[in-house]
Amino acid sequence: MKLLIIGLGSMGKRRARLIKGMRPDAVVCGVDSTESRRTEAAGLGIAAYPSIDEAIAAEHPDAALVCTAPVSHAAIITQLLTAGLPVFTELNLIDDGYQRNIALAKEKNLPLFLSSTMLYRGETQYIKAQAQQFMAETGKPVNYIYHIGQYLPDWHPWENYKNFFMGQKRTGGVCEIFGIDLPWLWDAFGPVTSVHVEKDKISTLEVDYPDSYFITLRHASGVKGVLAADVVSPKAVRNFECFGESLHLFWEGNPKSLYHFNHDTGEKVAVNTYTTFEHDSRYSDNIVENAYVDELQNFFDVLEQGAQPRWSFEKDQQVINLIEQIEA
Repeated sequence: MKLLIIGLGSMGKRRARLIKGMRPDAVVCGVDSTESRRTEAAGLGIAAYPSIDEAIAAEHPDAALVCTAPVSHAAIITQLLTAGLPVFTELNLIDDGYQRNIALAKEKNLPLFLSSTMLYRGETQYIKAQAQQFMAETGKPVNYIYHIGQYLPDWHPWENYKNFFMGQKRTGGVCEIFGIDLPWLWDAFGPVTSVHVEKDKISTLEVDYPDSYFITLRHASGVKGVLAADVVSPKAVRNFECFGESLHLFWEGNPKSLYHFNHDTGEKVAVNTYTTFEHDSRYSDNIVENAYVDELQNFFDVLEQGAQPRWSFEKDQQVINLIEQIEA
């Protein structure tokens, strides 16, 4: 298998590294408009080209992964589908070109795979299963409280936050949090039927969007959630708590921090959803490599076995509509 990675920044390099670990025989080539990134990729054994057309003509890849800034995704996906390539894309945050690319993929009978990495976390799947089992058995909903935050300059400490997409209003850091976490909340608790938002700018960050949000969500299942999201918290935080009359779950964002409460003993009991897990030391400890591997495996299964992806452009459009409602 030969895979073309469009965009050789941090995510593109991560995808390339994980692909080679999963499929040592796979050939990875790339595209980036920045010469220094192409040179770096060449040093990693990745043939890199300045344009998609040049890469396709030279390499004849079997599929492509879009790892560029979200605002560029729509046109790149169209170009790749038009060239007859199955497409994996990182999260989009905006729905530019969705209808066009959904229709084009169907017309050409090509997979159009959308990343939603939190859906592949063992912890989120455990929370989903426990909450849905509780609601099925009791007929009662659960509630949740969820705080996600990290100081924006710490997201990519090797570059100025104003120089990459999370510093821009349409695809800003809080929008990125929504794009990452709302899909798994939607998947676990059902579509959102009502929302109330309080938002402010409470930092000196040079961004033109609110840097902190408090949101109350009501899901179709009856679940109520309070979501706090910000790019201000000095310590990277992902604190989740889910509770009902006989269910209480706690999670702090990494595999060692998932607990359920045992009412009989009055103690929190650790839940291990991984036998082992991998972590890239450049990122916060809530970034686990296993989920990226499982997501890529889902993509390979779609390509090779006709499997179904866990997320889709159709579902994502509903979440993007919710994000736009939150940010309005």
